[in-house]
Amino acid sequence: MTNIFNYIDRPSPIHRLTGATKLVCLLLWSLAAMTTYDTRFLAVLPVISIVLFRISKIRIRDVSFMLGFTAVFMVLNNVLIFLFSPQHGVGIYGTKSVLFSLGGNYAVTKEQLFYHLNLLLKYLSTIPIVLLFVCTTNPSEFAASLNRIGVKYTIAYSVALALRYIPDIQREYHEISQAQQARGVEMSKKQSLFKRLKSAAAILIPLVLSSMDRIELISNAMELRGFGKNKKRTWYMGRKFGRADILCMAFCALLFVLALALNALNGGRYWNPFI
Repeated sequence: MTNIFNYIDRPSPIHRLTGATKLVCLLLWSLAAMTTYDTRFLAVLPVISIVLFRISKIRIRDVSFMLGFTAVFMVLNNVLIFLFSPQHGVGIYGTKSVLFSLGGNYAVTKEQLFYHLNLLLKYLSTIPIVLLFVCTTNPSEFAASLNRIGVKYTIAYSVALALRYIPDIQREYHEISQAQQARGVEMSKKQSLFKRLKSAAAILIPLVLSSMDRIELISNAMELRGFGKNKKRTWYMGRKFGRADILCMAFCALLFVLALALNALNGGRYWNPFI
């Protein structure tokens, strides 16, 4: 069964960080990656991400589905940008170095390819960190982290429930799929994509109905226990910051400051090697 946005419990230093630390680091890292288009800076972030994945003991096959989906999205995004704005890089960097022409306004330039490289590096900088955060952060600890940075605890707990519910939906979908196949519904790769999608759509109705029943059960249980009555609550998974937490947040803050400094040094968000 494919894992999508699941917490994966492993004995690693990344898992031992508090949820609040990982959330703050994710925000600072994402801001640093989005703030600048300096290729030198963006090229370093994916390397650090790979090192962090090795430290966290999260294997590539654990997140292979999301990585594949992201790869398809990156390719489509770059293709569509070129189709609708083939000279966007030329406008950004102010020069035009044509490698070859495809006819009309469609000319492949060094500037446009360099712009696409920066987009690719941005994806490679942020997506692995998001996956790492999701795979190494317990949903209950994530809720405590959101509440600690000022999010109302009812909202934080709703987010935690949603994250906890994703594996349940996956497991239930798998069980219903096996039951349907036992009744003769063919969903293997031998069938065409259209027929497989049609068969998968037949699973959605029982999946939605069972999900609604579970949502009603959980909401009734929370209401009977007086959830949301008080303004504050304690958290079983909440933890205090340690030395490693402070060092990680300081490192990510340094990355963000460095991104801002590069913008000031470059006179803008873009580093221009063509001038």
